[in-house]
Amino acid sequence: MKKTLLIFLAALSLKANAQTPPYGNNVYRHEIKSVEFYNSKKTSSFPIITLGSGENVILGFDDLSGGTRTFNYTLQHCDANWQPSKLSPAEYLESYTDDRINDYIYSSATYQKYTHYELKLPNSNIIPKISGNYILKVYEDGDQQKMILTRRLYVVTRKVAVAATVQSSNNVMLRRTNQKVNFTVDCSGLQVQNPRAEVRVLLMQNARPETGLLNTVPTYIRGAQLVYNDVTINDFAGRNEFRHFDTRTLKLNSDRVSKIYKDTANTVMLLGDPSRNLPNYTLVYDNDGKFFILNTDGTDPRRDGDYAYMYFNLAANKSAEEGTAYIVGQFNDYKLDDRSKLQYDDRGRWYTRLQLKQGVYDYQYVWVPNTTKKPDDTFLEGNYYETENEYQMLVYYRQIGSRYEQLVGYGELNSSKQ
Repeated sequence: MKKTLLIFLAALSLKANAQTPPYGNNVYRHEIKSVEFYNSKKTSSFPIITLGSGENVILGFDDLSGGTRTFNYTLQHCDANWQPSKLSPAEYLESYTDDRINDYIYSSATYQKYTHYELKLPNSNIIPKISGNYILKVYEDGDQQKMILTRRLYVVTRKVAVAATVQSSNNVMLRRTNQKVNFTVDCSGLQVQNPRAEVRVLLMQNARPETGLLNTVPTYIRGAQLVYNDVTINDFAGRNEFRHFDTRTLKLNSDRVSKIYKDTANTVMLLGDPSRNLPNYTLVYDNDGKFFILNTDGTDPRRDGDYAYMYFNLAANKSAEEGTAYIVGQFNDYKLDDRSKLQYDDRGRWYTRLQLKQGVYDYQYVWVPNTTKKPDDTFLEGNYYETENEYQMLVYYRQIGSRYEQLVGYGELNSSKQ
């Protein structure tokens, strides 16, 4: 009996010490669609606000089950790795620790009925006290076991300045494909005793978490400046410009639409997509993977933007025996799952059907070989140094002895507009 109790206690200890999976942008219910989360100054912008500045982020989403449901939300403080901080809600939130989403409208004059919900943060009930990473949780009936969605929110206190440049890769073999980012963090406004232990910088391409590189050690220190320019670090695949389609109107075909059918639902057949892994780069204007809910047929896309079943087909020149193709973009959080997986037909093409709201969408294809199971987003799209990309730099600071990590700096860089 004593031995059994010891084993049970040891199992509990291991469970308590095990690191929970990092929080990310997720949608947990199939009826929840068109999730937008951005700084209110600009639609589809990076969801970052300055602490105490009066800036807001907007969360919007549709519930295709119709009617009204009780959706609650809260914020949880996290570290740079999106693990929960060891703080109580009272230490990082003012006023209440959770609240209900009360702003919603019903769809009007659409084939697909839905309810659109919207939330602005901070508001009078939920206000972050400190800087850092926050995960926004939305759940049903006040029960966090009934999770609806999660979004990553960044709250910054600008205590450091960031300067950066992009150049071709230092690796001779990668100069035609890769972009290397060098940057400097000026810590003059911060009391840093040990930069190598207290400061970490996350660098992302096009706000895609899977591209993130966490810099923990500067190449060298010059006065109050931390310099990150080692030849082996922060080397990104340039990738290619995103593909796109435009369904702002369902009355006329755009340049990527083949046919539009209207019956009990809207159906849109897109033109076939070829592989774009070609020898040379071709300039195409894109939105760096973003999507915008827009409707020129109505007056307010939040309520009169309709949904359509979008049919994609891809000529990958690869069979299902060799691997699997996926379609990704900001519209599905770049998730490789059953909802983004393409099917293979006997004509040698890959296809899928997605239910998407009217608007302008960027997307791309990812290939996962059966041999390695390693996702490759350049195999079907190409990889070029000339590609226009946005880079986000987030500077985290954790003072020796502190119980949480602050976000003390943020910088943006466009590879074509230095």
